[in-house]
Amino acid sequence: MLTIKTLIDMHATRLSFTGRVGLVPTMGYLHEGHLSLVRRAREECDHVVVSIFVNPTQFGPKEDLSKYPRDIDRDLSLLDPLGVDLVWMPMPEIMYPSAFQTWVDVETLTLRLEGVTRPGHFRGVTTVVAKLFNAVQPHKAYFGQKDAQQAAVIRQMRRDLSYPIEIVVCPIVREPDGLAMSSRNVYLDPQQRKAATVLYRSLSAAKEAYEDGVRDAETLRQIMKDVLAAEPLAEVQYVSCADYDTLEELDTVTGKALLSMAVFIGKTRLIDNVVLG
Repeated sequence: MLTIKTLIDMHATRLSFTGRVGLVPTMGYLHEGHLSLVRRAREECDHVVVSIFVNPTQFGPKEDLSKYPRDIDRDLSLLDPLGVDLVWMPMPEIMYPSAFQTWVDVETLTLRLEGVTRPGHFRGVTTVVAKLFNAVQPHKAYFGQKDAQQAAVIRQMRRDLSYPIEIVVCPIVREPDGLAMSSRNVYLDPQQRKAATVLYRSLSAAKEAYEDGVRDAETLRQIMKDVLAAEPLAEVQYVSCADYDTLEELDTVTGKALLSMAVFIGKTRLIDNVVLG
């Protein structure tokens, strides 16, 4: 497994690859969710590139970039047995050189859900992913369903900018009690960790109602809110029942839909979702 930091080395190594290349973009502090993406890429591609870059431009003014968990040695030890060909760990000055002023901005999709409370977040995401696509030139790029809106935004960017890349969205990997795996879970104390299971319990309750025939979107949203309200440590930021592709809030579920939410447990902001239909 080769590890590099410069763009020149990235380009040179990419030229040496023959066959199909898969890219797994990450911000490091890897968990089983990330590793499931790597395994999927390994199954489907001749070469696998993992990027590790804590992207400063997707953090808002009230989000502490310096506190984002990092452990490169641990990350590399997890990736090494999985058959990864290359780990690219660019420095911020490589991704954002001095006087940087060019951005990729997907407009409408980014104004909903996460975009309401995290303005500018997706501009940072799409810009850095576009730069990763340009540098690695993968045939396939792998993202997790847990960041459902991010996946939808990147699919839109791929279509709009005509990237010849297949976007593969892989299922959420959960702990045995249902909590979606996230690098942010490390911030939870034992009491908060137990309380955090309320996200999946609320989603599961709404999904069960859907499977029992409920199609009224507001009813499904209210089911989620009621379960969340029963947890004293949960502070709800949003609850959504939206179209899977456009992320527009629904009145009635008639096709593929996304149940999603953002909830603070203590000071830790968690997101989760399930897909209907």
